[in-house]
Amino acid sequence: MSPLAPPAHVRGVTTLTLDAPAHRNALSAGLVAALADALDGCAADDSVRAVVLTHTGTTFCAGADLRAPADPHDFVALMRRIVALPKPVVARVTGHVRAGGLGLLAACDISVAGPGATFALTESRLGLAPAVISMPLLPRIDPRAAARYYLTGERFDAAEAARIGLVTLAAEDVDDALVPVLDGLRRASPQGLAESKALVTATVLQSFDQHADDLIARSARLFASDEAREGMTAFLERRDPAWAL
Repeated sequence: MSPLAPPAHVRGVTTLTLDAPAHRNALSAGLVAALADALDGCAADDSVRAVVLTHTGTTFCAGADLRAPADPHDFVALMRRIVALPKPVVARVTGHVRAGGLGLLAACDISVAGPGATFALTESRLGLAPAVISMPLLPRIDPRAAARYYLTGERFDAAEAARIGLVTLAAEDVDDALVPVLDGLRRASPQGLAESKALVTATVLQSFDQHADDLIARSARLFASDEAREGMTAFLERRDPAWAL
């Protein structure tokens, strides 16, 4: 069974749905590959004006699949593909977002989160760091908020995510909030959307081009460390890691 539901296309908007709720839509090699292929299809289809990225289940994306993680090069390529896609990508979030899932979210151009959404950068608690996801995250969010949530791993809600710039809008009814957004995208010309998106994503793409290799290497080093092995084992065993006070 594919971790991505079949694309749904309505009036120029294609919806891609992360569909591995039993695994909390974690970033497995299969999910990353399926989403990359679907985005390539959207890029090549002239009938697609915009893409909505959403999910089944109570979790938008739990970050890396610790049992079968995607290759970091492939995940970085996926985030960059979203940023560079010549069509807007809109995230529809009604569930939890953790760790690498925040990188996926930050790569999107517009995002709306509902009252059931929560967010956390949990890497520091696992002996890791939000390395590769910093490329789309740090250009988007408030620096003081980044320092706090990178270091503490605290959970925060949709209102706070909107305040710090992680999401565009927090809304009680996500679908109602998306109506004017999608209407606006449908009214825009393909050229206008592509060129306008290029302006607002230039800094994010620059971050990928300058830092991808170093951050991938850092991520690999951290994942191979003794502390990370202990952190991930403790997480899977549902216990505190050895360093917890």
